[in-house]
This record gives sequence, C-alpha cells and structure tokens, in this order.
Amino acid sequence: MTSALRAATTTEVVKRPGRWLALGVLVLAVLLVAVDATVLGLATPYISEDLKPSGTQLLWIGDVYSFVIAGLLVSMGSLGDRIGRKRLLLIGATAFGAVSVLNAYATTPELMILARALLGVAGATLMPATLALIRNLFQDPRERSLAVGVWGATASAGAAVGPVVGGFLLEHFWWGSVFLINLPVMAVLVVVGIRLLPESRDPAPGPWDLASVALSLVGMIGVVYAVKELAAHGLAPDALGAAVLGAGALYWFIRRQCALPAPLLDMRLFGNRGFSGAVLADLLSVLGLSGLVFFLSQYLQLVQGRRPFEAGLAELPAAVGAVVAGLVAGSCARRFSVRSVVAGGLAAVGLALAALTLLDRSTGYPLIGTALLVVGLGAGFSFTVTADVILSSVPKEQAGAASAVSETAYELGAALGIAVLGSIVTGVYRGFPAPPGTPAAAHESLGGAVEAASALPADSAHTLMVAAREAFVDGLALAAGSGAAVLLAASVAAWFLLRGQRLQDGAEH
Repeated sequence: MTSALRAATTTEVVKRPGRWLALGVLVLAVLLVAVDATVLGLATPYISEDLKPSGTQLLWIGDVYSFVIAGLLVSMGSLGDRIGRKRLLLIGATAFGAVSVLNAYATTPELMILARALLGVAGATLMPATLALIRNLFQDPRERSLAVGVWGATASAGAAVGPVVGGFLLEHFWWGSVFLINLPVMAVLVVVGIRLLPESRDPAPGPWDLASVALSLVGMIGVVYAVKELAAHGLAPDALGAAVLGAGALYWFIRRQCALPAPLLDMRLFGNRGFSGAVLADLLSVLGLSGLVFFLSQYLQLVQGRRPFEAGLAELPAAVGAVVAGLVAGSCARRFSVRSVVAGGLAAVGLALAALTLLDRSTGYPLIGTALLVVGLGAGFSFTVTADVILSSVPKEQAGAASAVSETAYELGAALGIAVLGSIVTGVYRGFPAPPGTPAAAHESLGGAVEAASALPADSAHTLMVAAREAFVDGLALAAGSGAAVLLAASVAAWFLLRGQRLQDGAEH
C-alpha cells in the first residue's frame, strides 16, 4: 500500500497536472519578447519622422534594448532562482506591459531611449524565467524535450512574425501601435499565470550579490557597445575605452564568482563539456544568422520594392521551418544523436546562407523562400536541442542561471552578428560611385540613398539608386558568405564538443 502510494506520488510529481496549459502561458511571454526584438526595425522610419532623433540617438533607440537585456540576463536568472521564478516572471510581465505604454507615447528621443532601456530591464526577467520554469514543470525528459521544442519554436516564430505584425500595424495605425499590442498579451499572461504556474526557486540560494550584478551589467554593455562601435567607426578612443572597461569588468566578475560561496553564476557549469559546447554553438550560430536576417529585410523592401507587410510575409518560411523542427528535434536527438542533430542543423543553415551569396537585384522568391525554410529548419533543430542540453546539464535549482547563460549567448551573438556582418555590408556599400551632388548620407545606408534620391533630378536619382542597390546586394552576398563560414565552423565545433552528449532518458546517442 505504501509503495503504491509512493509510486503514485512520484508519477504525480513527474506528470504535473495543467503543465501544458502552463506552458501556453510561458509561450506568450517568449512570443512577446521575440516579436518586440524585431518589430522596431520596421517602425524606425516612422519614429525618425515623428521624434526627429539625431543619428546617434537613433542608434541608441535601436540598440539600448538589446544592450540592457544582454547585461542583465545572468543577474535576473539568478534573482529568479532566489526570489522565485514565477514571482519574477509575473513582475516582469507587468512591468513589460506598463513600459510598453511609455514606449508608445514617447514624445522625445531621450524619453524613447529611456523607455527602450526600461523595456530591456523587464524583458531580461522573462526569457530565463520561462525556460527555468519549463525545467521544473516537465520532469519527464521526453516531455521536457517537447516543451523546450515548443518554447524554441515560439521564439523563432516570434522573431519571424514580428515583421508581419509590425508591417500590418504600420500600414493601418501609427507607430506606437507596435508597442501597445503588448498590453492584452501581458494581461492574459499575468491573469492566467497566477493560477496555473507553480512557484520554484533554489532552496538554499545565498544572497544576491549586487557587486556581481553591477560587474555583469557594465561588462556586457561595454563589450557589446565596443563591438558595435569598432565595426562602425574603427579604432576610435571611445570604442577602445568601452572594450577595456567591459573586458575588465567581466574578468573581475568571473574572479568574484569563483571566490563567492554563493555566486551569482556558478562558473563550474562551464566545466561540463556538453553545457559549454551548447552555449558556444548558440553563440556562433546566432552570430552567423542575425546580421544577415537584419539586412535581408532591407533587401526585400529597399532593393526588391516590397511593402513592409509583404516583406514580413516573405520571411515566414523561416518561422514555419523552426516550428516544425522544434517539435521533432528531441525525438530526432534521441533516435540519432545530440551532436548529429545540432551539427547537422548548423551545417544546413550554413549551406542555406551560402546559397544566398547568389542573390542579385532580380533574384526570384523560390531561392529566397527555400533558403529561409532551410535556415528555419536547421536553426530549429540546433537551438531546441542545445536548450535541452543546457537545462539537462544542471541541477533544477540552478535552472534560472543556466537558462540566463543560454539567453546571454543568444543576445551577445545577435549583437556581434549585426556589428560584424553589418560592417561587411556597410564597408562594401560605401564605395559605390554616385552622381555629382549626392548627399553624404546616401553612402551611409541604403535608406539614406532612398531619401537622398527623392531630392535629386529623375536621371540622377535613377543612377544613384541603381548603383546603391547593386553595392548593397554585393555587400549582402559577402556577408552571407561570411555567415555561412561561421555556421559551418560552429557545426564542426559542435560535432566535437557534443561527443557522447545525450538527452536524459537512458538511450544511447
């Protein structure tokens, strides 16, 4: 009788009632953060026209959100381990909704920058909390693989759906609508999450070390800012200063974590080869992908002349591929092996990017759509399995901190990708021959060339746009080739680093 009761209790713990409905709540949070990360790009021209920011202010409006998220992810993941992941998620969701209103109704560039920074603080609480809660909701390894697949597919789909939603809203409403759409989603998340989500935390977490929080924030922001500035302006004093400050803060952060009895981030996690290999695979794959996807949106709109909504729809195959792959990735990793699925996924993305080196101004959609579908499939397989490996590599009490490391790798890879691959596109683009009287802004970006052409005579405008578009496509092709090289290198690294790694269920891999 006692053993039967014990078995039933064990089953109940592993198969928590309402866990799939709870997953739906977590998915809402992931969807919102992913959409918000991509929707601003489409709204930027409208914000520029309304708020009239300087060039530097415009860069900060675009970058400060990712800067703050990258700087706070580890700290917020550790805070969730301490005060409770459900509590942190609900507080962050409420703040995210409130600050979205501030973004929508910002009246000056300075207020917009502040609002985007505050949105980054709120966003940093959501992503690690969702993945850590999945670790505790789904204790059965196979169910957890499927749940992580749904989580990863939603994140990928959100990034692709963002331009579609943003394009639709911008064609029918004012630019603030892209932020106000967050409110009803966050309201549902909070109301339903209070009822369905279980609380979980580290039972013996130790104090939350504020000095480590500050070092993490300064270090990550310094490094990401330096990379962006070095890519854009070369060896400028402010970029070098930020690099030294950021690297020094991160070095001090690591030393402090090794010395603290209850660190913000347990550095011993990186002694696990599977954990380190999965984090490195995420970093390199996002680096190779993000810059190219960022500029592909401009290609579809400014080179091929698609409207924002149409350009967003054109990118949907990536979301479809990511969703399909995410849902079956765990099963494939168990049937074959972790390293073959991750390395194969990264190699597929690399080959798809290599195919995009063939782009020209008149490239038909079948090539673009097929490449994006393969990118989505490969990324879906890789990101889902690496997230599962990262969660499985740590005790559930450290799930928040481990999830934050995964998300930090993603954010850092995105920043590095846009900076490095963006510098390649910009470097090739700037050299195109322009007709006399062309403003200097035309050589800064393709959007600047479009604006400059509107003030030139018809013949000069046509000559300018032909040369600018050809230069942009040349830069995009070179960036695609560079991204392909990074992804193929990541595939090789994953093959060796994930050797012998398996998803939990006792099967051989």
